[in-house]
Amino acid sequence: MVSCKSTQNLPDPLEAGWKGEKVCEVLNETKKQRILKCTFPPNVGHQKHYHKPHFGYTLAGSTFRITDAKGTRDVVVAAGVNWSKTEISEHEVLNVGDSTSVYLIIEPK
Repeated sequence: MVSCKSTQNLPDPLEAGWKGEKVCEVLNETKKQRILKCTFPPNVGHQKHYHKPHFGYTLAGSTFRITDAKGTRDVVVAAGVNWSKTEISEHEVLNVGDSTSVYLIIEPK
């Protein structure tokens, strides 16, 4: 588990971007949750950031280079894949594939 102290200096997924450009937008926000849509063309990533516990869904997949506490690895992410995290996490990603990838991130508040 990543402590809150280590994430205090990192942006959340909406604040984080890539080379000064935003990659996520708010699709919906209520008092209870926020839904983000994050789009990564080839060679575009997401600077190191943290996530609160969340649910994610891949609308369009690609191959990503992921750097986190486990190290750096390339992962093929297919459309239709979903995941959830119950703890705070942090990572940086880069789309090293040849297609644009799009994700939904649903975060409870």
